[in-house]
Parts: sequence; structure tokens; C-alpha cells
Amino acid sequence: MDQVEKVVIGGTYQHYKGKNYRVLNVVRHSETLEELVYYETLYDNELTRFWVRPIELFLGLLDNGQPRFRYIQDK
Repeated sequence: MDQVEKVVIGGTYQHYKGKNYRVLNVVRHSETLEELVYYETLYDNELTRFWVRPIELFLGLLDNGQPRFRYIQDK
């Protein structure tokens, strides 16, 4: 299965530290064409509401085998 197919667009994910995020889309870096997950915080964040992360890191596991982001629900 392609990495992009594993990401639920519009889905809510929980970061391993406990905060929730909504995936807006999977986008590409304009120079490298690397796939990035474009997502937003579902909590107040003074730095920014929108973030990107390489898809491999978004879907990746921590050293202890726990997922970095865990899918919890659709919109």
C-alpha cells in the first residue's frame, strides 16, 4: 500500500504526547517532491495552527514501537 493511502484526509490523529490534529492533505515539496502531511492543531498553539511533516515521520513509529500519530476518527 502506498504511504499516501495510509493517511486519512480529514481524519483526526492523536500525537503520542496526547494532543489532537486534523490532516488537511498530503502535499509535495516543490524542489524535492517529497510527500508531506499538511495538518492543523485542534488546540490553541501560539506558534502556528498549520504544520507539515514528512509522511514517513508522520506515519512512523517511535523507538518504543508506539506510533508518532495515531488515527482516532473521521472529521
